[in-house]
Amino acid sequence: MLRLPLSKALPGIGGVALNFTRCTSAKAPEKFEVFIDDKKVMVLPGTTVLQAAAMVGVEIPRFCYHERLSVAGNCRMCLVEVEKSPKPVAACAMPVMKGWRIKTNSEMTRKAREGVMEFLLVNHPLDCPICDQGGECDLQDQSMAFGSDRSRFTDIDFTGKRAVEDKDVGPLIKTIMTRCIHCTRCIRFASEVAGIDDLGTTGRGSDMQVGTYVEKFFLSELSGNVIDLCPVGALTSKPYAFTARPWETRRTESIDVLDAVGSNIIVSTRTGEVMRMLPRVNEDVNEEWLSDKGRFSYDGLKTQRLITPMVKGPQGGLFPVEWEDALIATAKALKNSGNQIAGVVGGFADAESMIALKDLINRLGGETVCTEHSFPSDGSGTDLRTTYIFNNTIAKLEEADLILLVGTNPRFEAPLINSRIRKGWVHNELEVALIGPKVNLTYDYDYLGDSATLVNQLAEGSHKFNKKLSDAKKPMIILGAEQFDRCDGAALLSQVQQLARQLTLNINVENWEILNVLHQTASQVAALDLGYQGGVESIKKNPPKVLYMLGADSCKLERKDLPSDAVVIYQGHHGDAGACMADIILPGAAYTEKQATYANTEGRVQQTLVAVTPPGMAREDWKIIRAISEIIGTKLPYDTLNEVRNRLEEVSPNLTRYGVAQTANYSAQAAELSKTIRAELSPESLDVKYKHLEDYYMTDPISRASATMSKCVQAVQKQKQSKYYEASKA
Repeated sequence: MLRLPLSKALPGIGGVALNFTRCTSAKAPEKFEVFIDDKKVMVLPGTTVLQAAAMVGVEIPRFCYHERLSVAGNCRMCLVEVEKSPKPVAACAMPVMKGWRIKTNSEMTRKAREGVMEFLLVNHPLDCPICDQGGECDLQDQSMAFGSDRSRFTDIDFTGKRAVEDKDVGPLIKTIMTRCIHCTRCIRFASEVAGIDDLGTTGRGSDMQVGTYVEKFFLSELSGNVIDLCPVGALTSKPYAFTARPWETRRTESIDVLDAVGSNIIVSTRTGEVMRMLPRVNEDVNEEWLSDKGRFSYDGLKTQRLITPMVKGPQGGLFPVEWEDALIATAKALKNSGNQIAGVVGGFADAESMIALKDLINRLGGETVCTEHSFPSDGSGTDLRTTYIFNNTIAKLEEADLILLVGTNPRFEAPLINSRIRKGWVHNELEVALIGPKVNLTYDYDYLGDSATLVNQLAEGSHKFNKKLSDAKKPMIILGAEQFDRCDGAALLSQVQQLARQLTLNINVENWEILNVLHQTASQVAALDLGYQGGVESIKKNPPKVLYMLGADSCKLERKDLPSDAVVIYQGHHGDAGACMADIILPGAAYTEKQATYANTEGRVQQTLVAVTPPGMAREDWKIIRAISEIIGTKLPYDTLNEVRNRLEEVSPNLTRYGVAQTANYSAQAAELSKTIRAELSPESLDVKYKHLEDYYMTDPISRASATMSKCVQAVQKQKQSKYYEASKA
């Protein structure tokens, strides 16, 4: 099986800059001039012809080249003429030389491109009318722009087109390999970015095929990105097949909330229905990739939805009612609670609804508002923002030379953060160490063990790994937020803070934060910013008469934790675990159906936009809470979204600074306060919830309601039963 290995000898591969030469001296390399279509441009040594052309706005066609992948140079569509060169050169792989005069629109260049296009179209099937790539196909666009207006091949002198058997690579990717033009983008992505060496080429010449060699599924948490990379219709989305054309759809910019990364996405809709999710470029967050759960679980938005208010009847059982009846029942329960009322928010709660809920409960005399996921309240706790965000930002992962992972599996908790770590490991000789369960992260790492006491040893300087930590110039520690559910979560955070502070004093780098907390849910950072407590322990200790659950579905609370006569109000968009224990259900809007604010794990504030209308009688969450407050007689002081956001700015100004990850430079103070924690670390091993790929696909109400995600779990289980599975593991 022929693979295309990633050469570590080429600095910058995978990034925007592709330099083929290293400057050995300390002096910065000097720029020199080249001419693109008689336009002068100053470039650095190692700049390719294609990059030099891009600097002056000249577009050179390409199929195999991609700025985030290694150079293959095998499609030859980027051929250009270089003055005094007898033959055209491949622009993607050729570094420019001083004084070169490059012609991108000469007769030689035009003939070369027409010839390449002619050969590509010889074997390409004529099924554009039924191809899902139609309207987004690079081959269509470039054949119109750079191809010939006639073909020299006829049925008489051509025996027939090449045909290739389709491969079954899983429930997400549809393959029609006869369309494949062998650009090898999918192979390079799988090997370099996803870290899964499943794809490769077999055969030579007209017998060459892209596939998995041994029949198996291409299973990765990032596999859907090969659909975007494929320049033709060889790899398309299986759930999206034959459902819509791109010119029929409406595109709405939004963000993905199925994890805490905050990936930028485009929601593609038609006739009020979400048709597909596509990634949107944001170099600071997700580059141009998207996780499979964020891309394919959208069908869960259409199933198991709450579309009408419901109230429990006298004989038990929930019955649909009008909004007026549901709001009056809710207001009555809240009025009768006295001040024994508590609120708990789930992973999809937006900042607007959380501030509205907090204001309502506070006006009714209640003080208990918390999140489902725990965070220590003692020590520095949530008083200092630096203790609970990903301080160093996602983009700076590529600059680190040593990363210590503590109690986290970033591959499944935040796949796009894991891809950044792998990028640094491949290109920048990044070293990674892990404390926690031994899992497959798609890159090599030093396994230190799974005991929490290892963190204590590192903080005391008695572990052999301390030398590597002290020698690192830009170290980072990534602490999994799941560990705060442990009984010694506060002690663990305290030890990690003190270790991070020691390392900070050893390095001489400005604006480099070492402690980074990796959250799993989109709502957690904004909730802590707004003053919510982390975890439901306070509710279990002092059970309220009324519990208001805002999208809380992770089963952190059960009915037995509450008094028998307690009233549970559930507001959310899916009939999941929270709705099953409710006395009153208020249907809310999902993230594709409202304009709402979210803060990702690094504290970067972004917003979703309305792509479709909420189904049935569902309404935006903050508006429901605002209506309840008016019926009770404690009217909240805002009527519009802008007024709610003004209130957000009063409580936490950073929550209205959209697109910005505001720093929190209080690590020194947080480390000092953390010393007040006297609890000892438990010898119990650190554990993570998501260890295997099947654990990743169904983790929240939307993905649990998704038939596509269910098929992915079945595919993983089926592959594990294959006779090749154990051999591949070995």
